[in-house]
Amino acid sequence: MSYPTRTETRDGMRIDWHMRIPARDGLELIADVFRPTKPGKYPVIMSYGPYGKGLAFQEGYKTAWDRMAETFPDVTANSTNKYQNWEVVDPEKWVPEGYVCIRVDSRGAGASPGYMALWSPQEAQDFYDCVEWAGVQSWSNGKVGLNGISYYGMNQWQVAQLQPPHLAAICIWEGASDFYRDLSHHGGILCDFLKNWYDMQVKTVQHGLGSKGPKSRVTGEPVCGMKKLPDDQLEQNRENLAKAALKHALDDDYWRARTPDFSKIKVPLLSAANWGGQGLHPRGNFEGFVRSGSKEKWLEVHGIEHWTHFYTDYGREIQLRFFDYFLKGKKNGWNNQPKVQLQVRHVDKFVPRMEKSWPLPGTKWTKFYLDNTTQNLGQKPSERVTKTTYQGFSDGLTYMLPPQPEDMEITGPIAVKLFASSSTIDTDFFVVLRVFTSDLKEVVFQGALDPHTPIGQGWLRASHRKLEPKLSKHYRPYHPHDEVEPLKPGRIYEFDIEVVPTCIVVPAGHRVALSIRGKDYVYPGPAGHLSNMKYPMTGCGPFTHTDPKDRPERIFNGNVTVYSGGGRASYVQLPIIPKGRRK
Repeated sequence: MSYPTRTETRDGMRIDWHMRIPARDGLELIADVFRPTKPGKYPVIMSYGPYGKGLAFQEGYKTAWDRMAETFPDVTANSTNKYQNWEVVDPEKWVPEGYVCIRVDSRGAGASPGYMALWSPQEAQDFYDCVEWAGVQSWSNGKVGLNGISYYGMNQWQVAQLQPPHLAAICIWEGASDFYRDLSHHGGILCDFLKNWYDMQVKTVQHGLGSKGPKSRVTGEPVCGMKKLPDDQLEQNRENLAKAALKHALDDDYWRARTPDFSKIKVPLLSAANWGGQGLHPRGNFEGFVRSGSKEKWLEVHGIEHWTHFYTDYGREIQLRFFDYFLKGKKNGWNNQPKVQLQVRHVDKFVPRMEKSWPLPGTKWTKFYLDNTTQNLGQKPSERVTKTTYQGFSDGLTYMLPPQPEDMEITGPIAVKLFASSSTIDTDFFVVLRVFTSDLKEVVFQGALDPHTPIGQGWLRASHRKLEPKLSKHYRPYHPHDEVEPLKPGRIYEFDIEVVPTCIVVPAGHRVALSIRGKDYVYPGPAGHLSNMKYPMTGCGPFTHTDPKDRPERIFNGNVTVYSGGGRASYVQLPIIPKGRRK
């Protein structure tokens, strides 16, 4: 039993429901195609992923939709919003601009049958086949662009490295690019996100749920196939991603098969990051922008929830100009667009600014040294070596700069150098960059998911301290994560910790702080909630690190000693943007 393929005209669009796209192994992937009613050849905007092409945004992600629709009326304007889906374009706004919009259910998800193996080489091949199918259809001008948020951005890196001939441009909106470092293991520490996200957003739309799954609010048909499979068969038809992440604790062949060779990405690229998405949504966009082989590439960085600006006029108009230039050949000046467009974050607003490159030219890389005697940060290390100890599973230590005499902008990657020892054979470092008011009230921000995020976060498992010299920069250390080097208890080691790039203009009178902890940051106020999240969010969103198999107490709850001063001068290096340099 399969969906009937049919075509109808409604809401100003010609819609092909449940089109069959042949994969190279003979399996058929199922897609909906939205195209202009006027005959002709049009460029294509495609997305491919596991969230169910028939599941309405408003039903699958209600709290996210309600918040966005209420706060940003431009999102819902000029659309019936019947065809809104999570993290992909609204066809009612793109088809009138002269585009064909295609949504493909990935193998094993929604309407597409098969074995579900997310971000696998098989999925990248399937995506390639979909691009090439779209490029030769009678209504296609032969140019295919990819656009989407998160998952619908992440797999774009993978297919772009395969260089399908009809792929003409990609827009990756908050999409991780390194599936080990960005997604599964932060600094080598297993993240809880995969297992919770998989249960809430993937298994709920697996192909074969049939009538047990959701129904399309437009067609009334089951989102997840006409046939209802038993639970044991559903389980057999999907990879246990959480189990795989726990098993593959190092950056081995499993993760490398899912991480692109950036040098092979040649297609024009628009990479959009979120300052507040520390556990998933900024790092990959910065790395992909800098390291991709594309000669024509742009970076945009914004704040607030990770889904919102993709749909607002601000984000949609940026995307449209980019695709109009590369898919239609429209002379709209995009070729003169500055390579970097920032929404510079202040405590109460965002201010747009154009830049030439990333990291920003003219950055004053400034080291602030930890002082264990005063618990301060200073521009010079103390002459004498001192030490302070905290227990592993604790809030650790916090070091603060004095109140700033004038506004100070921090924009860019951050690196921490620690001299430390442990009473056990390993420890995990959770590094948090924070901002406080003059009376020591912490300033937090709406993150990509969590409403109370700190300025910046970084992580490192001590036994993964080895550096990769070819990829490491003074502002962004890079760890290969290819072997475990246990600590000798009591011995002092040197650790270089990457902190995800951030942006904040610290007001005069406020204080910058660095916390070195043995567990996740926790916001002391009320928790945040989203209908698509399993647990309340307490400062890190769903990107926590609490698995007892990965972090047994007997090892990771030991005593950790941090050294400062003299020949053990621990520090944080901040990217300060001089006042005279800001535009």
